[in-house]
Amino acid sequence: MNPLIDNFVSSKRIAVIGMSRSGKKFGNMAAKELKTKGYEIFPIHPEAQEIEGMNCFPNLKSLSGKVDGVWISIPPRNVSSVLEEAALIGLKNIWLQQGAWSNEVQQTIDQLNLSVVSKKCILMYAPPVKSVHKFHRTIVGIFGKL
Repeated sequence: MNPLIDNFVSSKRIAVIGMSRSGKKFGNMAAKELKTKGYEIFPIHPEAQEIEGMNCFPNLKSLSGKVDGVWISIPPRNVSSVLEEAALIGLKNIWLQQGAWSNEVQQTIDQLNLSVVSKKCILMYAPPVKSVHKFHRTIVGIFGKL
């Protein structure tokens, strides 16, 4: 497997950017599943105090030193500022969920000299991989993409 992916999924304290108060975002579902897989989840939300029973933090700076990585599932127009903040606090394990990447985001990654997993679904790699995610991972392994 990719060493960036290995490093990320072996981290157990993950900041999650992309959960909503309504509970209807992919970030909410992914955070719940990661939690069942043994990850300690730290939701980041600039306005919410709590989402789905988990205390929220306003930004990554408020977690400096408390997390091993950040998983990002927000629109690309909002990602560059998150990457800048991650670089500022020295956070090295960064995962951009499918849909969070853009050419502008890639420019920020390059400017900050970050190593980032991008355009991949975390649920296809965070062990144990089950159900449809296991099938998708097999397809990607055979064909290189879904």
